[in-house]
Amino acid sequence: MDYDDVSIGVALSGGATRGMAHIGALKALHDNGIHADMIAGTSIGALVAALYAFGIPIEEMYEHAVELNWLKVSSFSLSRTGLLSNKPIGEMVERFIGDADISQASIPLAIVTTDIATGEKVVLREGNVATAVMASTCVPGIFKPVELNDRLLVDGYLLENVPVTPLKEMGADVIISVNLSARKRYRIPDGIFDIVLNAFDIAVDANVRRGLPISDVVIEPDLFSILDSETANPAVAFFDEGYTATMARLQAIKSMLTKKHREKKHPVWHKVKNWLSTSM
Repeated sequence: MDYDDVSIGVALSGGATRGMAHIGALKALHDNGIHADMIAGTSIGALVAALYAFGIPIEEMYEHAVELNWLKVSSFSLSRTGLLSNKPIGEMVERFIGDADISQASIPLAIVTTDIATGEKVVLREGNVATAVMASTCVPGIFKPVELNDRLLVDGYLLENVPVTPLKEMGADVIISVNLSARKRYRIPDGIFDIVLNAFDIAVDANVRRGLPISDVVIEPDLFSILDSETANPAVAFFDEGYTATMARLQAIKSMLTKKHREKKHPVWHKVKNWLSTSM
């Protein structure tokens, strides 16, 4: 069925090194003729979303992603606000797409960040792409915040780890979310450091659970079992699991697209149908 009249929004969550699963998910959608009309990303999801929105081929993203490691995306920083700088992430984005503005993306793009000085969610729809991705991937306490437009920006996962509301505001008919934090197993605390990390993760995951109902279809790869295993190449395993989990939700995605297509084709009938179902 032709879904050209249905606008598809894809939300890519944060998830650090598990972000390789996003590339697998996009590959599965692409292989089945499902293409994002708009895309939003938080943290590592912002990096993948930016590259996708600017037309970087999925195969090229895969080739570069398997070679990434912590040292390649960070550098030492003499700052009171962070131990490291994630400037190398911004430089990597510029190598791919140049000194571009978010508004120039071939696919409408939204990048979610957090103003650490005010606690506000800041959704970037314009401005330098590399700077926006740096801000969204800036883990507080690890990387120094990014100063932008009189704001001090850090990782967007603090407030909206699965960025569905920007897509709703952009007018997406169907929102497909990829949540990389599903099936998380919290560590058994062995000291105050573990307790603080658990508290942080629990708070973030609670925000995720509140936002996911806005999505029409949620894809949740099982990535933590890979982390717990002795997989020789976890990046490849993350990609494969992202692809597999998306394929498992393919029928649900097509059903939702078909439903929205029919609603657009026969709007009056569906309004009557919905009225009858709520009145009985």
